[in-house]
Amino acid sequence: MKNLIFLTGIVILQIYLSKRENKWIGIILPIINIIFSIMAVLGLTAFLNQSIAQSIMQFVMVFLVGNIPTVILIIIYFDCREKFKKRKELDKMNIKDL
Repeated sequence: MKNLIFLTGIVILQIYLSKRENKWIGIILPIINIIFSIMAVLGLTAFLNQSIAQSIMQFVMVFLVGNIPTVILIIIYFDCREKFKKRKELDKMNIKDL
């Protein structure tokens, strides 16, 4: 239950940040998540006693699974920015009509 509340909070925060005027603020959470996934891959190196091929495969899998939230956050970002862009264009059209 606490995890669901936490994830909902993260999504709401991402939507809020993505709707801000400054477009760089909405990219903060995806960048933080990428950094955490890289740290997970680097932390994995201390515990591996496998062949190189198995290690590489495990690195790739940990990186891909770790970046699923990043992809979701980026989709939210681009969706909000697209709506922001359309609203801005409508405002420009309304100003020209006046």
